[in-house]
Amino acid sequence: MKILVLSNNFGGLRSFRKEVVQALVSNGHEVTISAPFDASAPFFEEMGCMVIDTTFNRKGMNPLKDFGLMMQYRKLIKQVKPDVVLTYTIKPNLYGGMACMLCGVPQLANITGLGSAVENPGWLQRITIALYRLGLRRTDMVFFQNRANMAFCEAHRMVGHGKKMLIPGSGVNLSHHHVQDYPSDEQPLRFIFISRLLYEKGIEQYLAAAERIREVHPNTEFHILGSCEEAYEKLLKDMQNRNVVIYHGSQPDVRPYIGRCHCTVHPSFYPEGMSNVLLESCAAGRPIITTDRPGCGEIVDEGVNGFIVKQRDVDDLVAKIEQFIALPYERKREMGQAARRKVEREFDRNIVVKAYLDCINRIKAKLSSEPLDELQRVNTEL
Repeated sequence: MKILVLSNNFGGLRSFRKEVVQALVSNGHEVTISAPFDASAPFFEEMGCMVIDTTFNRKGMNPLKDFGLMMQYRKLIKQVKPDVVLTYTIKPNLYGGMACMLCGVPQLANITGLGSAVENPGWLQRITIALYRLGLRRTDMVFFQNRANMAFCEAHRMVGHGKKMLIPGSGVNLSHHHVQDYPSDEQPLRFIFISRLLYEKGIEQYLAAAERIREVHPNTEFHILGSCEEAYEKLLKDMQNRNVVIYHGSQPDVRPYIGRCHCTVHPSFYPEGMSNVLLESCAAGRPIITTDRPGCGEIVDEGVNGFIVKQRDVDDLVAKIEQFIALPYERKREMGQAARRKVEREFDRNIVVKAYLDCINRIKAKLSSEPLDELQRVNTEL
């Protein structure tokens, strides 16, 4: 089978989907990946994939400008002649879906998050919903990463009559993100925030909570890992100088930083599919504190492996952090063990890999039963 993968960056594919790509290659499929080139593109070349640089603006939703992306994808499909197209992230899903519909090629789309344009009522929401209806009209399978996204799309008729499946986000590689020894209770109690420093990711709530907790509990540390938006540079520098937070910048490997901390705090209200930060923290055996946001709350069994806080509520975040601080050391460690068991049971990345292989085998069986002239038509018609 010839398989074409469309995404908005190679780095994300490498971090969260390389096992799917590797399984496709290992099963003898010919894989081509189209995304804007970055440092991770050679990784897939070494794996045996063909990589194609497809540049586009990842931000903004201007249908007139983005129409050109659809035409790029249409041209690419005619060039590669794939038997199936896999799409990730919003624009590849939508405009790749339109190109697949025009060319009569099966598509497997992964809804990694609907984006703020869909969630916020207004004219942009109406336009974006219309684009989803068009882009996913003929999709063979739409993978959803949380039930809220699936329910929203169904209620607004954003997906066609193809099949829909709920998968556990991108899953987590349980071998790569192995259990780490829980830090000693003789060390300062360390919390960590891992994300781009964006308003929607809850960085302001985390910083405010750190300020208040440190005044009462000086034997705590609040660590931050991720690229800093310009809007927060001055504030972050000031809080570092006052020893309120410890900022580590953007790091290629989060595992050592998770391992040194007792708990991951992720007060996000960002429209995402399933939080990889939380999955990776749980896999390491760390309790989590996060919001009831779809893509976050599903990973928490309240009081068992972590706590859920209200979105954009600093008071509630402070209360849950203090509740965690008050727990006996052994109870904290047990919560981390429960977190690991939960991801082993529900979020193993192998679940995602199997879902893709099953769908592709089904399409392969369907195509192999079609007459040769029909196969030729599928790969060549406009």
